[in-house]
Amino acid sequence: RRPILANPAIHDAFVSYALAGIDLGVAIGRYVIMPDHIHLFVALGRERTLGAPIGGLKRRLGDVAVQSNHDLHRCRVWQDGFFDHVLRSTESYAEKWSYVRDNPARAGLVDRSEEWPFQGEIVILERS
Repeated sequence: RRPILANPAIHDAFVSYALAGIDLGVAIGRYVIMPDHIHLFVALGRERTLGAPIGGLKRRLGDVAVQSNHDLHRCRVWQDGFFDHVLRSTESYAEKWSYVRDNPARAGLVDRSEEWPFQGEIVILERS
C-alpha cells in the first residue's frame, strides 16, 4: 500500500483515459483517487465487461507512475484483480458516492472531502 496514485500526473492520465473510454462504451462517473487505490463509478455498454477497461487503466496509470518514480516497477504498482460492486435497484448512487467521497477525510488526508484535489466526475451517471 504505497502512496503513489494521488498526484497531478496520475490524475491527468486518469481523466484522459476516462474521456477516451466514452467512445468505447465505458462511462466513468464520479471518482476519487486515493494515494494507494481508486474508487470509481462505471456504466458499461451492454456488450462490455469491466476486465478490459480496468486492465487498460492499470497499464496506463502504471506507466505514468513508473515514469514519475523510477524506483517503481509497473508490475508492483497494482495488485492482481480488482473489487467491484454492482449497484442494485434498491441501492442509492448518492449514498454510495457519499461514502466514497468522504474517504480522503476519513483517512486524515484533508479536513473536508471537498478539499481533496484528486476527485471529480467525467460523465453524469443516473443518480437514482
